[in-house]
Amino acid sequence: MSSHPVRRHSPPAARPDSALVIFAKAPIPGQVKTRLCPPLTHDEAATLQGSFVLDALERTNAAVAKFKLPLARYLACAPSSALPFFKIMEARQAVSLVDQIGADLGERMHAAFETMFGRGYRKVVLVGTDVPTVPLDYYRDALSLLRDHDAVFGPALDGGYYLVGLTKPAPDLFAGVPWSTDRVLAVTRDIADRLGLRTALLPEWRDVDTIDDLRDLIAAALTDSQRPAQSRQFSSRTAGVLQLLAKRLPSRHNSGQ
Repeated sequence: MSSHPVRRHSPPAARPDSALVIFAKAPIPGQVKTRLCPPLTHDEAATLQGSFVLDALERTNAAVAKFKLPLARYLACAPSSALPFFKIMEARQAVSLVDQIGADLGERMHAAFETMFGRGYRKVVLVGTDVPTVPLDYYRDALSLLRDHDAVFGPALDGGYYLVGLTKPAPDLFAGVPWSTDRVLAVTRDIADRLGLRTALLPEWRDVDTIDDLRDLIAAALTDSQRPAQSRQFSSRTAGVLQLLAKRLPSRHNSGQ
């Protein structure tokens, strides 16, 4: 008989049955958050965007760990996953990269769903990066709602949505939607009804599209900074960016910039 110890191999971990896709634009000055410029400079808008992308990656990772969610995380990149920023995110944040493909947001979301369902995932959730403080349990709740529904939406306060999840491809769901208007969610839900999809809603949350949204976010960050560190919603990085912008914006407003 051999005196060598028998090596016991652990069975391979089960592949997650769900995918979470974070839609992100690279923080390139002049190409992101342009609706905030002015009063923000393009460099400031890009800094804010980069911090938001990191927030989305960190918070989704925290949600997966906290609730043991069966999620594979992807970063859907624009304009290209080959950019160094995204390669760094892939290496540091343990996320897989895919490219955003399509002429408008609807086509790009449909393509992402098609790709994920094509890879065998049974539930697919897409989320944007403009919601840096969305509660972690919303990701858990989105997956739970998809057990008994075909689609789930996270309504944004401006009439759009910050999250959408599906259990099967639904290309018509994203066709003919008036993107960047306050009717996005209402029109999408009407389409879902016509398609016979069972839909569910998460709680409303504010995303950041306009300067008023940004001012509200700055105010929320100030309130958040007064909470105990362990219960704060904002990352210290984003809180720092917002604090800096809070100091700069009043003088620009007064000077007409």
